[in-house]
Amino acid sequence: MTQVPGIGTRRLSQVESASSSTSFMVGKKSEEKLATNLRRTLADPNGFVVAPGVYDGMSARLALAAGFDALYMTGAGTAASVHGQADLGICTLNDMRANAEMLANLSPSTPLIADADTGYGGPIMVARTTEQYARSGVAGFHIEDQVQTKRCGHLSGKLLVDKEAYTTRIRAAVQARQRLGSDIVVIARTDALQSLGYEESLARLRSARDAGADVGFLEGITSREMARQAVQDLAPWPLLLNMVEHGSTPNISAAEARELGFRIIIFPFATIGPALTAMREGLEKLKRDGIPGLDKELTPQMLFRVCGLDRSVQLDAEAGGSAFEGGVDLREK
Repeated sequence: MTQVPGIGTRRLSQVESASSSTSFMVGKKSEEKLATNLRRTLADPNGFVVAPGVYDGMSARLALAAGFDALYMTGAGTAASVHGQADLGICTLNDMRANAEMLANLSPSTPLIADADTGYGGPIMVARTTEQYARSGVAGFHIEDQVQTKRCGHLSGKLLVDKEAYTTRIRAAVQARQRLGSDIVVIARTDALQSLGYEESLARLRSARDAGADVGFLEGITSREMARQAVQDLAPWPLLLNMVEHGSTPNISAAEARELGFRIIIFPFATIGPALTAMREGLEKLKRDGIPGLDKELTPQMLFRVCGLDRSVQLDAEAGGSAFEGGVDLREK
């Protein structure tokens, strides 16, 4: 049994199978289907979505191979991987849309929920963000009430727009969705808890709900009791829990979140955290020993199979190509 780092004891054949089942582009009907299916899941009282954070093609491929039914594009991970910068509002709409489109189109059957920060401007830009995300295959996205020079929700010192400006952002997103005839799920996030308290946070979320938002997202929940209370106070509106380990929120598992009444749980650091640790250790070993010392199973072929090598070979053969007739595996020396 060949093990793939990050997947534990899953067989390599399972990883290959998951990769080979994905397509290069998801057509318009598939885009609509994914958003519609996510919306139906949220409408089902027993529906529950667990979405690991992904930030690039490799992390998304591994999450798909691990069997997750939804993915979450983390803004922090996108800023770190695309720009090598902290999550401080560095990414533009174009940065985020391009990454979201790539991630959403790796699988024709797995919905992507994406960070859309503040919507990148006033109502016109929020509408444009909604349109571009929908056309890129994104199934759902969240917009927050921070100022344009925003920061990660688990950093202190966040500055907010007023409730009316926030509600306008949400309304612009909902109206854009309606004009498109799209089922893309609009998630209203508030960061007000840190500076304005629980009651103002509820007021903002209720205003967003009244403006047509499909899901609520109270950022920075500080206790299980608060988590349960928020679900009760906003019921039956679906709520999302953001589980950033070692951030503002206590560790709550997916099972616990479901028991508390949440409908979605996202884990933004699920892949970038382990990746950072593993890359740091590998680079320290290279610096110290002069060689990374990779596992024997981690061959170029294995890495490429995680990323759909066998499907690409199959596509070439089906089209009558002959580029891979000799195979791709090296003969043992």
